[in-house]
Amino acid sequence: MTHGRGRKGGRGAGLKGGRGNAGLHKHKFLHMLKYMPDHFGVHGFKRPQSVIKKNKTINVGELEKRFPGKDSIDLEKEGYDKLLGGGVINTKLKIKVNSASEKAIEKIKEKGGEIILPEMQKEQTKEEQLK
Repeated sequence: MTHGRGRKGGRGAGLKGGRGNAGLHKHKFLHMLKYMPDHFGVHGFKRPQSVIKKNKTINVGELEKRFPGKDSIDLEKEGYDKLLGGGVINTKLKIKVNSASEKAIEKIKEKGGEIILPEMQKEQTKEEQLK
């Protein structure tokens, strides 16, 4: 009649000690310490999104595809932060960008192009002030 559960033991989650995680601070405490030691508390650290900044980059080989027919490109206005040296370039370009890798600068200068970086602009203004 009761299938070994007594009179009220078969109701709900009675003989399991509660449903789900009930009793982890009480009668299931040792089970929690043994099998779920990191269950309670705060773990780790997540940096605030306002601190995290990802640079948007573009390769030298993509310049001709993205900006066809242009002789000078202002990558700052286009939303790019850094120019990388991947790919092949076939035309002479004048590029203004916040930062560039050494390989990218070499490839642009090999084709007779020019890269304008913020450091170069500061040096030019200092030279003009000295004159």
